[in-house]
Amino acid sequence: MNRDELKQAVCAEIDRRRDDIIGIAHTMRGHPELGYKEFKTAALVRDTLAGLGLPVREGLAITGVDAVLAGGQPGPAICIMGELDSVTGRDAEVCDPVTGAAHQCGHHIQVATMLGAAIGLAGSGVAPSLAGRVHFLGAPAEEFLEIEYRLGLADEGKVTYLSGKQELIKLGYFDDIAMAMMVHSAAKSPEPGFYFSGQANGFLAKFVRYVGRASHAGASPHEGVNALNAACLGILAVHAQRETFRDQDAIRVHPIITKGGDVVNVVPADVRIETFVRGRTVEAILDASKKVDRAFRGGGDAVGAETIIQNVPGYLPIYQDENLTRLAEANGRALLGERGVLEAPFLGGSLDVGDLSHLMPVLHPFVGGAQGALHAADFKVLDYEASAVAPAKLMAMTAIDLLADGAAAAQEISASFRPMLTKAQYLEMMEGLRR
Repeated sequence: MNRDELKQAVCAEIDRRRDDIIGIAHTMRGHPELGYKEFKTAALVRDTLAGLGLPVREGLAITGVDAVLAGGQPGPAICIMGELDSVTGRDAEVCDPVTGAAHQCGHHIQVATMLGAAIGLAGSGVAPSLAGRVHFLGAPAEEFLEIEYRLGLADEGKVTYLSGKQELIKLGYFDDIAMAMMVHSAAKSPEPGFYFSGQANGFLAKFVRYVGRASHAGASPHEGVNALNAACLGILAVHAQRETFRDQDAIRVHPIITKGGDVVNVVPADVRIETFVRGRTVEAILDASKKVDRAFRGGGDAVGAETIIQNVPGYLPIYQDENLTRLAEANGRALLGERGVLEAPFLGGSLDVGDLSHLMPVLHPFVGGAQGALHAADFKVLDYEASAVAPAKLMAMTAIDLLADGAAAAQEISASFRPMLTKAQYLEMMEGLRR
């Protein structure tokens, strides 16, 4: 079969299994799990991939799942990814009543897309015509949540980094993979569409602890040191820095107090804050980070509390590969027409696929079919055909473009790609960000 015939076969198989693909998304939505805890979701991914006759590996970075479709000839490896975890959203239409987990970022359609591409490529019988192999990865812990919990995992030696793709880079999962791709829901985009070339901030995370001195809040508050006052002053001092952030750097700082004290009649002596410092470049993030640290320390100094700041490596800004994007755009036009292929707006949020983009060619289009804002109560997928089925075709068709004809396209893209970091340089940078 020629390339067009391969694509037709894959798309026909995806159409045939359309209800199964959408069912995967609904199942995930009904059972959301937070990062490094996605055991039910990992089992769903494992069982689906194993059902396609693909060899499966489990337990990658605690909950990650990988399967491989081997082509008929040797060649490069590409990876199609979907993220297993959810965010928290207790006011969401569907959420876990205990943990508050909810799929308000669309990871359920990512995984359905990844598995849909696997269904199409494996079930259509096109593998012998491809050179190389396709990895299907269920990646854990993309949402950078529960920092204190994940730092506990690191203390126990279960992970080094708090994000799944960061941990997988360290573990060597991506060492022999040439390029990676995935999709993400677009905010406030109910119509079908593929949004290409989207950019996103990187960030540095912080865990801040104020240590004061407890005393009776009514009888002897003068004998205490109020750590909550220190935290409040620190947050206000952060706000006072905002006019020093340049508009073009898109700096975002948004702290939350995760512990404000123990009981109301004792002066708070242990108060904890988690925050991100986001920005478009690493340089801008580091500059803002120094100002934020200074502000938090000022809050502690003002009342005599000890300020402990732990910097946690976050995500790097994403840079999508132009050559890989052009391939995918052509497939997007074939599926949705010219009006269905759009340029993505700048996303103030952050994605750990940005870390990968510094090491290898990455494709990360956004897809329509959902209403509302990401991470908000009003986010909801309206059109699963647009959000999961069409993107599955896009991923599978792009994989064929890359690995058909002796993988000429994949080899050309790899040869022209100039990584911003080697793996060793990346890991060195990550360790440096802890300071």
